[in-house]
Amino acid sequence: MAKPRFELYTDKAGEFRFRLVAGNNEPILASEGYTTKAACQNGIESVKKNLSPDQFEIKEAKNGKFHFVLKAKNHQVIGTSQLYASKDGAKGGTDAVIRAAKDAEVVETEA
Repeated sequence: MAKPRFELYTDKAGEFRFRLVAGNNEPILASEGYTTKAACQNGIESVKKNLSPDQFEIKEAKNGKFHFVLKAKNHQVIGTSQLYASKDGAKGGTDAVIRAAKDAEVVETEA
């Protein structure tokens, strides 16, 4: 199994983004776009600082599936998840983020 990692990359619009990838190579958290690499790196640090279960909010999508957002103490969204079939699945995703993010290395990669 691979080590969890934050992949920092530039998207097609030229914005910097990160995704947290679990040890099974599945992405479990994705950021919004940042205008600078430094701001994106700060976003990664914010994930690590906000790994408390109460910082996650599980939401139901219009199609009946579930996803979660990780919010900073100021309620700003740091990252969002993929869609899960159930609320329990999304809760499992938040647990995976907490486990993976604390020791994840940061690697620069292609989009």
